[in-house]
Amino acid sequence: MTGSKNKQAPLFNIANVLTVIRLVLVPVFVCVVWTDSDPRRWWGWAVFAVAAFTDKLDGYLARSRNLITDFGKLADSIADKALIIAALLLLSVHGYLWWWVTVVFIVRELGITAMRMNMRHIKVMAAGRGGKVKMFAQSMGIAGLLIPWHTVFPSSVAAALVYISYACIAIGLYYALSSAYEYVNEAVNLIRAAKKR
Repeated sequence: MTGSKNKQAPLFNIANVLTVIRLVLVPVFVCVVWTDSDPRRWWGWAVFAVAAFTDKLDGYLARSRNLITDFGKLADSIADKALIIAALLLLSVHGYLWWWVTVVFIVRELGITAMRMNMRHIKVMAAGRGGKVKMFAQSMGIAGLLIPWHTVFPSSVAAALVYISYACIAIGLYYALSSAYEYVNEAVNLIRAAKKR
């Protein structure tokens, strides 16, 4: 007997549409933040915030309305990583973030994404808890570094908010590495189980 929960969700659904919109927002974000100025950083933060909101919304809709698809799982991950990588690169180009941090994040993102795509023939690997914490901390840190706090707060308050943003980046870096280990460990176990079949 098959219930409605076992019915395959259609590829064209609201959750996947929001994911595609987030992908489209990536080049918009790059164009806005390409030139470093306080107004552009505010606009860049706004685009980044909208994209981050669609990430939460598409995940909620996919789970609550049973719209989870393999395309959605992979496209969601790619959209997240494209936005994060673009933001990290631009922050480093403009001198707001150390290049070594950006390189570590990017190597981790590309490596894990390639591994997850390569594992599709065995199982689509959904994001784990560590990866979600990493994404949240990264997003908060990046958003905090994008905002020109000095335009709305005294210098001491602005400096404190920047330090908090760097703390979020540090937390994101920790979970980026720890969740990468979890993904690799899961992949190894899946490959071993597949060989035993």
